[in-house]
Amino acid sequence: MVTVKWDIRDIKSQHSSYVDSLVQEFVRYQGRLVAVEKSIKAPAEVPHMLWEGAVIAANRVFVEGFSLAKKCTNEGRALMQLDFQQYRTKVEKISGIRPLPYHQYVEDYIKAYYLSETDTEEWIRKHTEYSSKQLQSLVVTGVGSRITKRSRQRLLTVIEELEKRK
Repeated sequence: MVTVKWDIRDIKSQHSSYVDSLVQEFVRYQGRLVAVEKSIKAPAEVPHMLWEGAVIAANRVFVEGFSLAKKCTNEGRALMQLDFQQYRTKVEKISGIRPLPYHQYVEDYIKAYYLSETDTEEWIRKHTEYSSKQLQSLVVTGVGSRITKRSRQRLLTVIEELEKRK
């Protein structure tokens, strides 16, 4: 994900290659779960719980990866949405879990890039589940690219103040 250029000018119709790599890992994961299920008796909910844990971890990686973008255009945000949607569709099919747990966590983060300055501040105050670093990245590469330096600094100060309260 770190190697993907998010500051693109054209909307892509093809998702990024890292998505295919991640999906392949989940295919292997499913194979291992099936093999373990055949060799030991476990309650039926155990594979489901293992899938949920793996998917939640992967979804956290998506947000962390997106937050590492140094620059991001609207077209780059569209690519983020395309990548996550492709991942979500394929992993739902592999795992049999619909909807994927924690999908809203990733989708909300991507959508927050499009918010206005006022809406971004409100969103930051409401969404305490994201790290300060992730929120700062959202401000700098999202709304921060469209507002004054002073306004950007004010939003970053809001994040710092919220972090001190944790």
